Amino acid sequence: MDLVVINHQDNVAIMNLNRGVTNPINLDLVKTISKNIQNLKDDNSTKSLILTSNNNKFFSIGFDLPELFELSIEELKTFYTSFNRLCLDLYSFPKPTLAALTGHAIAGGCILALCCDYRYISEGRKLMGLNEIKLGLPVPYPADALLRQLIGSRLAQEVVELGEFYQPEDSLSMGLVNKVFPVDQVLSEAINNAKILGNLPQNAFAQIKQNRTEGVKEQILSRLDEKEDFFLSCWQDDEVRELLREAIKKF
Repeated sequence: MDLVVINHQDNVAIMNLNRGVTNPINLDLVKTISKNIQNLKDDNSTKSLILTSNNNKFFSIGFDLPELFELSIEELKTFYTSFNRLCLDLYSFPKPTLAALTGHAIAGGCILALCCDYRYISEGRKLMGLNEIKLGLPVPYPADALLRQLIGSRLAQEVVELGEFYQPEDSLSMGLVNKVFPVDQVLSEAINNAKILGNLPQNAFAQIKQNRTEGVKEQILSRLDEKEDFFLSCWQDDEVRELLREAIKKF
């Protein structure tokens, strides 16, 4: 089974996460997304990118906790650093990016969506949020930094410190998403806007996007190593391991 399925509509690349119903994020999925992002970056026929899911239940549940829990700390570091680099690559992708969220976008899934330029979510009970604090873990530093740029420090503080999940209307009012649509319109609206954005002068768009993202990216890279080390040390804490065990039972 392909972990990612890419379809094209005119000059829009539609990348569907395809790792089961919940699309849990492991190293294989990270590598697959990363490889495809690089290929699409270099593909002149691709003018914009949509990141979405193969189903309407989950965009992604986040990190594959049952699999990651069993990794050695060296293996976990490989996964975690790869995920963070993927986030930076997606965040700074020089073409327009849109997340079409027809299902829940939880933790790492929420992070991938936040790395896109625009986020459209389905109405109804489609949850979005960063619950890492409830597992005794900090939100990955790239997500923390870009979230503060996106919605402001006060709201970002609430999101990362409380670890709650938000309904679409709340996500919209906070600025986590740009628009809310009926589930059967989310992807079509994303495609329509991806075409509009993709038809803009590409060099100008790339420069405007770089102006927006480069300062945050430089901030992240200047401290990323130490932030990753701290996350990994938390992961090994006995209390955190117990919280992870409990979370895995509900996974």
